[in-house]
Amino acid sequence: MNYRRFGRLGWQVAEIGFGTWGMGGWSGSDDDSSRAALRRALESGCNFLDTALAYGDGRSERLIRDVLADWTGARPIIATKIPPKNGRWPARGSTPLDAAFPSDYIREATERSLTNLGVTEVDLQQFHVWSDTWADDDRWVRAAAALKDEKLVRGIGISLNRWEPTNVVKALRTGVVDAVQVVYNIFDQAPEDELFRVCRELDVAIIARVPFDEGSLTGTMTVNDTWPKGDWRNLYFTPANLRETLARVDRLMADIPAGLSLPEAALRFTLHDPLVSTVIPGMRTVAHVDRNLAAGDGRPFPAALLDALRRHRWDRTAEIP
Repeated sequence: MNYRRFGRLGWQVAEIGFGTWGMGGWSGSDDDSSRAALRRALESGCNFLDTALAYGDGRSERLIRDVLADWTGARPIIATKIPPKNGRWPARGSTPLDAAFPSDYIREATERSLTNLGVTEVDLQQFHVWSDTWADDDRWVRAAAALKDEKLVRGIGISLNRWEPTNVVKALRTGVVDAVQVVYNIFDQAPEDELFRVCRELDVAIIARVPFDEGSLTGTMTVNDTWPKGDWRNLYFTPANLRETLARVDRLMADIPAGLSLPEAALRFTLHDPLVSTVIPGMRTVAHVDRNLAAGDGRPFPAALLDALRRHRWDRTAEIP
């Protein structure tokens, strides 16, 4: 496993981290399988686990606690997230800070995560949604600083709304935010335009999420795919969007050289810029872990292939009702 510097916090983190969204109890997740996947990841050198209080109302956090209870190796770096109090994803610019992240709630959610995880200090606490209209309100700044001062957290992060990679720049310039989590993949290349530049300037770590575009970049989806009731992919992959997405995947496959799978290409593309500290594919089986972690070997991405994949950029706009 290759390791990268995590921004100004200076941690050395596995370039392939572990995303635990799929372990939250939906879409057929199995707790025993999830625990086995976590153990295999730790044994294979993955030392960055990303979770959230909202993943199964703490279920993913508790699964991490279960595995760490008998883990004798080095303690992994754990990142979790504070869900918005109003339960609205993504954040709306018209929403007041008090509706999403009042100061007492920031602390309350953090304490719940600490209990779920079975730790006294979490490495990275992230706001699970964000609107930069809140950046100038120093109440969230003071609340975040207090968590650090009291050693409840070591670092503060923000998880960005999908397709809004610049909706955080003002918050980054407060100096409080140590890391940003952003959707970044072969299709979603927009973070490179401005966000990467600002993070480089401020030495803010970048966590890349959704490297497989919710599954389309695994190369296994078809126009006949369906998902269980309540699975949010039913909203993401509407029939029209699914058809267009798969047409783009077909064109993309023509640029993937023999001997390289689409999922591996997707992970390696996301890691081509050393500014990305880690990418967090969702994993809940040992097979997922073995396949994904194999891409974390630090090999440079071929320049010719990078140029070819850049042509598949797809700029999409978040539609917020």
